[in-house]
Amino acid sequence: MAKNKFTEIYALLHDHFGPQGWWPGDSPFEVMVGAVLTQNTNWENVRLAINNLKEAGALSFSRLSIMSVDEIAHLIKPSGYFNLKAQRLQNLVRMINERYKGNLALFLEEDLLGAREALLSVKGIGPETADSILLYAGNHPVFVVDTYTHRIFSRHHLAAEEIDYRSLQETFHDKLPAQASLYNEYHALIVALGKGFCRKKNPLCEHCPLHGI
Repeated sequence: MAKNKFTEIYALLHDHFGPQGWWPGDSPFEVMVGAVLTQNTNWENVRLAINNLKEAGALSFSRLSIMSVDEIAHLIKPSGYFNLKAQRLQNLVRMINERYKGNLALFLEEDLLGAREALLSVKGIGPETADSILLYAGNHPVFVVDTYTHRIFSRHHLAAEEIDYRSLQETFHDKLPAQASLYNEYHALIVALGKGFCRKKNPLCEHCPLHGI
């Protein structure tokens, strides 16, 4: 891997935090559901909602396909915005039913551009959620950009404050090998840094693993 600031940061974060084992999930579909549920909440709330779905025998493509928005919303309450997220899950399932004849495997085997276009056609799924599904469920080499990514790399003057999602993503694609496993680990390490050190308010700069670079 060619050395540059982006690979240097990855090495420092990996040395400090170790492997993250992200994204937690027993199946690609569970990862897809988690990517929708994690919008505007923390993972602990998502975990509770996913456990509810599992206990109800509802965490499967076929089961969610026949459930109403109200039924889904009741089970995912811990994730917050549950009515909205239930509708988004139903929209996602409907897209796969309509575009891929209800064949989840067919969607997961889709090429990157086709799968991304399909996901972004779903109401309520934006670039970050789509790319999380593509990377973590579909194993596509696409870098997921989130608030932590923007904050950390703009503070280190590696991205402009006003940079948009696609431009920041392309910066990572340009600086790193196109490897899904690398993008997976790097994004998880960025989240760990953002939560533990590079906070929006009162960042712990002096103790940060990236201090001084």
